[in-house]
Order: sequence, then C-alpha cells, then structure tokens
Amino acid sequence: MSAPTPSGVTFAHTLRAEWIKLRSLRSTWYTLACLFLVGLGITAVSMSSAGQEYKTATAAERQTWDPTSLSLTTYIVAQLIIGVLGIVVVTSEYATGLMQTSLTATPRRHRLLAAKVVLAAAVTLVAGQALMFAAFLLGQALLTTQDVPYARLGDPGVLSAVAGGGLYLSAIALLAVGLGTITRAAAGALATLVGIVFLVPGMAGLFPSAFQGLVDFWPTAGAAAVLETVPNPDFPHPWLNLGGMCLGVAAVLVSAFVVFRRRDV
Repeated sequence: MSAPTPSGVTFAHTLRAEWIKLRSLRSTWYTLACLFLVGLGITAVSMSSAGQEYKTATAAERQTWDPTSLSLTTYIVAQLIIGVLGIVVVTSEYATGLMQTSLTATPRRHRLLAAKVVLAAAVTLVAGQALMFAAFLLGQALLTTQDVPYARLGDPGVLSAVAGGGLYLSAIALLAVGLGTITRAAAGALATLVGIVFLVPGMAGLFPSAFQGLVDFWPTAGAAAVLETVPNPDFPHPWLNLGGMCLGVAAVLVSAFVVFRRRDV
C-alpha cells in the first residue's frame, strides 16, 4: 500500500470506496444481469438457425464459415449494455449530486477518476470475458445438434478470438467512462456512444478517401475483426486494429482527466 497523502487518503482507500459505491447500486447488478440475459439470448436465437444457413450455403460461402464469429456476434448489442455500465460508474454520482461529496473525500481529482477507471476496467473485463466464453460454448453446443461444422477452444485462432471479444468489450466500457466524465450526463454519453459504435461505421462509405483508414481502428468495424477466425481481407491485422482503437480510447480518457481536473465539479 502506498504512503498516505496529506489528506490521509491513499489510492487503495479510494478504490475500495468506489467498489463499495458501485456494488451498492441496483443499476450495476441490473445491467450485469441484462448483459448476460440479452447476450446469451441473442446467441441462442441466432445460433438455432445457423445450421440451416450452412446447409443452404454455396461452396464459396462454406469456405468462409466461421462458427466462432457467429457465436460471438452478440457483442454488437453487448457493447451497448456494457457501455451503460461504464457510463454509470461516473454519471450516477452526477445524477444524485454526490460527486461533490466524493471530491471532498478525495481532493485529488485525478486519483478519484483513476480509481473509477481501474474499477470499470476490472469489472467489465471479467464480465466481458465471461460473456464471450459463455456465448461461444452455448453457440457451439447448439451447432453440434444441427450436424454442421463447429469449433472448439483448442482450434487455431478460437481462443484468441474469444479472449479478444472480452478485451474489446472492456475497451468499449472504458470509452463509456471517458464519455460519461466529459458529458456528465448518462443520456448524452449513451447517445455519443451509439453514434460511435453504430452511426459512424454505417456511414463510413460516405467519408472522403483520406478518412477511410479510420475504419480500420473503429469499433464494430476493424477493431471487431479480432472476433473472427477466418482471415478477413479487409482487415488482415485485426489485433493491430484493436490496438489502434485502444489508443483512441486512451485519448478520450486523457481528455476526460483534463476536463475533470479543470472544471468545478
């Protein structure tokens, strides 16, 4: 444990206090429950008909059959739910007016926000990885009943795709923490997150050619290619794409720290 600061509050104290606050919120547990119920529900529904799609596919389509990626497509919705959790880590205190109390207890603003970031990263990494592994196992179990090719964790590229999905979701949650800190409002942060993960990729084809490279590092586009095991010619280096996305998330967090330190509350 680090030495006490002049205020007598260490980072460990702040982190413990943030954990107590987060776990005492009903919304935290509701969001986590929703993450797994909706995430696995989508997997069950989508994979129940995947076998029929394979049986009616052409020979060329069967060459690109990726049972791992199919079972992990639940990330599309899961990223919004886990993003809500990241937003709540910050905005819940603005909504209740308790942020001023937290700043009084922890005068060093960067320490308070750092504790929120670390806590959000830990919780969402565990939750995201658990969801991805559960979705993969459920999806493959459903495929085995349909007499079509399925994947095992030991197959080439499968474990990295599943683990990459958890890392991707955790990065989205940290992006949400940054947006929540900057906007100080859950609605504004969520609207911005929806625009980032859905609107921008959907309009990517309208951007000038000079900006097309941004798609390689954008959520639900190049960065999400880590969830695939079949090589994607559009994104031949998916882990570099995910790394680029993480750098973008880091830039948002740096901006959040600057804004958080400079304004009154």
